[in-house]
Amino acid sequence: MNLIFAPECAPFSIAAAMLAGLTGIEIISMLLGFSISEFIGKPEGGHDGIASGPLSWLNVGRVPILILVMLVLGTFAAVGFVIQVVAGTIWLPLPATIAAFLAAVAAVPMIRTSSRTVARLVPRDETYVVDATDFIGRIAEVTLGPLDQGLPGRVKVKDVHGNWHQLRASAAEGHDPIGVGATVLLVDQKANIFIAVPAPSDLA
Repeated sequence: MNLIFAPECAPFSIAAAMLAGLTGIEIISMLLGFSISEFIGKPEGGHDGIASGPLSWLNVGRVPILILVMLVLGTFAAVGFVIQVVAGTIWLPLPATIAAFLAAVAAVPMIRTSSRTVARLVPRDETYVVDATDFIGRIAEVTLGPLDQGLPGRVKVKDVHGNWHQLRASAAEGHDPIGVGATVLLVDQKANIFIAVPAPSDLA
């Protein structure tokens, strides 16, 4: 506990506190039926976009920005605390600036590896390969809900190529809220929100 509040560990304590705050906000937002990652999204990955530059080495554009920020904060904090523990065991903890520099350098390859793993696990959003209208008439599973006529939730659906997508969705007018895990039929799209109804038993 003394290590957390030690001046030489201030950068890592701040990073850990920011990570805890983001995690708490995301949990609360999900309980309310939405996710702050929806409003952050992913950077554009075009030829001139941020995801096409040096940051692409960290898989920027393939991983939701919120997840990437949390990986950066968590890895930086963990590596920093380890460095100070080792330094304190050998001799004395390092000055905060030196420890922060070493932690940042050591964390970069770890962030690349972990973000690459996350990129494989996180379903991809709509892309230019599949037209949004192709999802209408498909069966999906509610992953963030319940779906009602208020704030949109999320559904998981597979496209014609077998790739999974996470889509924003709401329940159709006149339907009761549809809970997480339920199977739905996508019947329409308004703006970037898909309209869903409970899937008929012969299709579910």
